[in-house]
Amino acid sequence: MKEDPDLPIGLFDSGIGGLTVLREIVQLLPGESTLYLGDTARVPYGGRSKETVRRFSCQAGDYLARQGIKLLIVACNTATAMAIGPLRERFTIPVIGVVEPGARAAVSRTRSGTVGVIGTRATIQSGAYENAIQAIEPGLRVVGQACPLFVPLVEEGWLQHQVTEEIARIYLAPFRAMGVDTVVLGCTHYPLLRTLLQRVLGPEVTLVDSAREVARAVKEILDRGPRRSRSRDPVQRILVTDSAENFRRVARNFMGQLPEEIRQVRLI
Repeated sequence: MKEDPDLPIGLFDSGIGGLTVLREIVQLLPGESTLYLGDTARVPYGGRSKETVRRFSCQAGDYLARQGIKLLIVACNTATAMAIGPLRERFTIPVIGVVEPGARAAVSRTRSGTVGVIGTRATIQSGAYENAIQAIEPGLRVVGQACPLFVPLVEEGWLQHQVTEEIARIYLAPFRAMGVDTVVLGCTHYPLLRTLLQRVLGPEVTLVDSAREVARAVKEILDRGPRRSRSRDPVQRILVTDSAENFRRVARNFMGQLPEEIRQVRLI
């Protein structure tokens, strides 16, 4: 890698869900600095047109690039599905989305050849995971299921609530009938529901956490280049485009220990 190894890893998301990716990065690569941008003034991206999502994503990427980063993570499934191509054309640094690492993990772990994907309506309708999985292994069957109520339930903190479990049983009932043995958590909010989802699906179903797979992909890239010097402690920073206090209140469910610096900025 030609970039300064002491620069931070940049991440952006439409809001708060990408903190699950940030959490995995910090846990797997504790020596690295990070710069997270949550576009909370314009969340969610899921109901936007492809052109709008691409514009917002490029604005977020441009902002992080101006701050100085050595690698860009698109920590949002909708932005990855709709904007990963334009972002890779735009920047010379590595750009990693959340879809491809999750797809690779699903292909390697399925035994039945039938993979389930859960996500927002926009992610499921885009076919991004289905395309990525079948590009690796064309013979696999991919079953998508939109779970739009999961995001507000997670942000409400109802991670083990009876209502959440009942909704999950309704959403996931088709998977059992179709022989799904591997399920990709295709939204960065969903890892917080992992325990509940595993209980609903049963122990024989493997859950693929795209956030964790992204962290592993980043480590592979950094392992091929010069590592960050240990002369200075790593710095974790979070930027948001709306109220920092509102973000901080909800973000504790996603990360627990938050960086001290959470600052509101304007992208344009």
